[in-house]
Amino acid sequence: MDNQQAPAPLVLVVEDDDHIAQVLRFMLERQGYRVTHLADGRAASEYIAGAGTVDLPLPDLVLLDVMLPYIDGFELVAQARARAEWAAVPILMLTAKNTERDTVRALDAGANDFVIKPFQPNELLARVRRFLKLGA
Repeated sequence: MDNQQAPAPLVLVVEDDDHIAQVLRFMLERQGYRVTHLADGRAASEYIAGAGTVDLPLPDLVLLDVMLPYIDGFELVAQARARAEWAAVPILMLTAKNTERDTVRALDAGANDFVIKPFQPNELLARVRRFLKLGA
């Protein structure tokens, strides 16, 4: 019998607000997840284009802010969904914009879920757990 455990799920956090990014990292790491943080849309776009290699592993889940410098979250979802290897990666969008239009736009772009800021930590973690169980 093999005693090796699979590595903890990797969550890619794309968030330009340092405080929110630190809170997300703390919450996720406390739950045993690995976290990679990117602070702007350009870095996230480069990650999407190169993910799937040893240096840039494909994440198990993405927490993606909508309003980002350089490239917004809607465009990043479209970029990810245009790549076959990203098809099964759950993407949860985070935004302070609380309009039906934005929610519909995010879901139509390919996001799996949409969470309004300020979010409730336990609710967000429950959504993360749900998507990571679905992928397991």
